[in-house]
Amino acid sequence: MAMKNLEDLFVHFLRDIYYAEKQVLKTLPKMARKASAPELREAFEHHREETEGQIENLERAFEALGLKARGVTCEAIDGILEEGKEIMDEAREDDARDAGMIAAAQAVEHYEITRYGTLIAWAKRLNKTDIAKLLAANLEQEYAADQKLTGLAESGLNKQAA
Repeated sequence: MAMKNLEDLFVHFLRDIYYAEKQVLKTLPKMARKASAPELREAFEHHREETEGQIENLERAFEALGLKARGVTCEAIDGILEEGKEIMDEAREDDARDAGMIAAAQAVEHYEITRYGTLIAWAKRLNKTDIAKLLAANLEQEYAADQKLTGLAESGLNKQAA
């Protein structure tokens, strides 16, 4: 798809984040299984449920645009998730694996936060206020997930890994 204007960019980035959320949804159960700390496992399971809702919001956004919900391959999220998989596979100590998974999950959250922030600004500029509201709901959850992960790391999981 040629990206000639802001509308084209908006649709491309919407497809990008849709792909990213679908990939994250596949990865979160694996991360939950690998987490040794119960509170980290619960955080991953909770965010999986949130991610399902975020995908639904994105599908509503596509519907509002009169488009079929579909993603475009996002090499950035694929790379971030691959790094997380390496941590899960290669970390031999439970505490180190948990700390590494927190870092990997935060990289995902930060990517999603940047995408949603951009999409919200563009939706507003394009007078798509209903879509901006859907995206803002997703962004709030991403910020909350990032804060939860920071709290887990600072409350002891990083210390245990040290």
